Amino acid sequence: MTANASLNSTSPAFDVVIVGSGHNGLIAANYLARAGLSVAVIESKSELGGATQSQRVFPDYDAWLSRYSYLISLLPQRILQDLGLQLRLLPRRIGSFTAFEQDAAQRGFLVSNASPEVTRDFICGLGGTAEWQGYQEFAALTQEIAKVFWPTLLQPLKSRQAFESSLSSDLQRRAWDCFVRRPLGETIESCVQHDALRGLLMTDGKIGVHTHPHDESLLQNRCFLYHVVGGGNGQWMVPQGGMRALVSQLEQQGLMRGVVFHRGWKALQVETGPQQHRVYCETDLGERTLAATHVLVNAAPSQLAAMLGQAHAPCVANEGSVVKVNMLLRRLPRLCVSGIDASDAFTGSFHVDEGYTAMLESYRQADTGQLPLRPPFEMYCHSLTDPSILATDLVDRGFHTLTLFGLDVPYRLFAQDNGAQRTEVLHRYFAAMDRICDESFVDCLASDASGELCVEIKTAFDLEQELGLDQGNIFHNAPSWFFADSESAEGTWGVETSVERVYIAGSSAQRGGAVSGVPGFSAAMQVLQDRDML
Repeated sequence: MTANASLNSTSPAFDVVIVGSGHNGLIAANYLARAGLSVAVIESKSELGGATQSQRVFPDYDAWLSRYSYLISLLPQRILQDLGLQLRLLPRRIGSFTAFEQDAAQRGFLVSNASPEVTRDFICGLGGTAEWQGYQEFAALTQEIAKVFWPTLLQPLKSRQAFESSLSSDLQRRAWDCFVRRPLGETIESCVQHDALRGLLMTDGKIGVHTHPHDESLLQNRCFLYHVVGGGNGQWMVPQGGMRALVSQLEQQGLMRGVVFHRGWKALQVETGPQQHRVYCETDLGERTLAATHVLVNAAPSQLAAMLGQAHAPCVANEGSVVKVNMLLRRLPRLCVSGIDASDAFTGSFHVDEGYTAMLESYRQADTGQLPLRPPFEMYCHSLTDPSILATDLVDRGFHTLTLFGLDVPYRLFAQDNGAQRTEVLHRYFAAMDRICDESFVDCLASDASGELCVEIKTAFDLEQELGLDQGNIFHNAPSWFFADSESAEGTWGVETSVERVYIAGSSAQRGGAVSGVPGFSAAMQVLQDRDML
């Protein structure tokens, strides 16, 4: 069989066809091929990786940015070991820097991953010993809920009741109450008092979704859990070489295991059958068809529905809320915050306009259809921890990458006039940086050969147009709980669709979202279970 042979009369048959080559699809392909199954991966683009691609976003510079995704927290070490991946995950010595205004002056504090004493000193400076104790209390609660959920992510779904009955201490029971039963805002407000520290803790509940601290749906709680349970400690790691290192290794291992990759093939329809399904694809050489016993779909819900010929309507509860800005700096900007070095501030997550009270107001403005006057955002500089994504001459000249994630910028704000709103929100981000920097932020940006600033901005509307993400939701839909959402789902892998032997291998699966590989692993396990190979 050759990749581009005519398939109209006889469709090549595989055990499994995977639609979409994001990291979840690639992980599923590797597990299934490792088990001895024949696997084909269909990718509509010319490059593999989906939203986990790294690209030379600014072609005049040899700098590789993860265009859509960012750091890694939820990728289990077991997946790397099982698949023989040599991906190095580097710790950041600084967890975060939070800027805030006080007495008409710019202030800020650091959270250090390397020195608890540094963190203690900064937080005591916000509110004394009581604030430090409250912060430690909150951290202890998050660690306990991580111990509850993290070990189960590569297991079949347990019921909520099973989790509750497994809680082994008063602290775990309290953590469950704080993060599963009650709005996140209640716990934050009971533990810490300083507005900027409250805001820092709340941001993990808002990234990518449109919500607020006391949302009765507990969307903020579910989002928060995805950001704090990774590795059992919630620490976010930097993939050495960027996301392309993960994609490249998954591709190479897949080729060694016999996976067939079809680039430039767009899946149009999955025709279901009692024994085999057929996947009809559009290619440069015309229509091609593949047959398979199982079909895995690593794509957004609307794309899955279209392939199955099913109706699909967007749900407001699944609305995405994110702006991503990729930048290349000629140098790190000087800060006007006393006692904070720029290399420390930009190593961790750099929080701007994310005070607790300010985000209540920015949420209110966004919820009524207004672009927030001071839209909150956070940034990180990959190259401070991992300079390998830059050419040596750029490193020597002091260049750095910078990635910004905006909050309280829901899809609805950009759906009518994306271009104008995109320009305006970028202007507001730069204005905010000018308040914090001791020089013009724009002057620190690199320019390409035509004099254009090295800045690329993607709104939720752009993410829908470019990646097919429903309403620009980076989780594909509202983040799920880590337990079964119904009695019938208990004991399953959370990847089922309405069609037998068609499974979700992407972020819209139960426990999907972020760079975790969990949906890809789960889809592969479901196939192996169907075949009595587990």
